[in-house]
Amino acid sequence: MSELEQCFCPNEQCREYGLRRQGNIALRGKYGKDKSRDLRYCRICGKRFASTQSSALFGLHLSADTIRQIIHHAAEGVGVRATARLLELDKDTVNRVILRAGEHCAHVLSGLLTSLELTEAQLDELWTFVKKRKVLAVPKTLITSTGGRGSGRPSTRPRA
Repeated sequence: MSELEQCFCPNEQCREYGLRRQGNIALRGKYGKDKSRDLRYCRICGKRFASTQSSALFGLHLSADTIRQIIHHAAEGVGVRATARLLELDKDTVNRVILRAGEHCAHVLSGLLTSLELTEAQLDELWTFVKKRKVLAVPKTLITSTGGRGSGRPSTRPRA
């Protein structure tokens, strides 16, 4: 599947707004400092837009590879300052990329969660599972009565 088929028109007034695989998106040219970024347009409304407009990468003046490295370091638990040193970037730039990626993930996740359409029965079953897991959990410490000092055995014999 081509990359153009995954794009959609970002113009809210366009009749093909938000629809993918309609054949209305085409490549218009290149833009940027070194002309390495794609410029796309909608054949219906004529709006031009960047290929990264609906992504976390839009508006950042870093290469896609650098942004991927920053996000990878953050996912591995590397700190912001350490990531900045490793990639030879400013710590504020690294922080900005991480925050933007987090906001984008939250936006995508909220859209996915609202489209689940769970029923009460499904939520009840989920809660039952969670509740049972707490009941079945093994206690951290076993409390035994030793009856005083000694080997831990009761001092009196059990009745037969």
